[in-house]
Amino acid sequence: MISRYFIDIPWVVLLVYWAVRAFKTRQTQTRETVPSRLLIMAMLIVGYVLLFADAAKIGFLHERILMPTWPLAIVGIALTWAGIALCLWARWHLGEYWSARITIKEDHQLIRTGPYARLRHPIYSGFELAALGTAGAIDRWGCLIALLFIVAAYSIKAKKEEKMLAARFGEAFRKHCQRTGFLLPKFG
Repeated sequence: MISRYFIDIPWVVLLVYWAVRAFKTRQTQTRETVPSRLLIMAMLIVGYVLLFADAAKIGFLHERILMPTWPLAIVGIALTWAGIALCLWARWHLGEYWSARITIKEDHQLIRTGPYARLRHPIYSGFELAALGTAGAIDRWGCLIALLFIVAAYSIKAKKEEKMLAARFGEAFRKHCQRTGFLLPKFG
């Protein structure tokens, strides 16, 4: 019904930006252990493969959930772009403190600007929103299962990251938690 380019282009934009910015980070001071990272990575790999590999054309995974409609496709594409935009905005504000792994960087600062003023994990929220949009636009059972893997993986990762941030920033991080939402924005 729709060209996959409309879905794939925002993800490609994100990957290019991520690759360019990956070289401008500070040295790592503390990082999660390899076993801790493996579960999250495995879940994300399964999730993104199911999301983008047309559900691997295995049984019901490739079947549509709903009847394809233009409004559903347009909403899915819009949510994908919105999620990618949130990731890019958050990544820009995180700057030199970003890492693909859960880490504390040298002279690490608690970021509270941009999307971090309302969300503690806007990059993860952005990925989840983009995955939701992509799943809606593609509309396959495999994409729905992919979304479950992706949301679970980023939720686990965010909780592990919070433990590390709480240990590093103590009371300042606890106050930040009171003003911000975990994966959904907190207003008021």
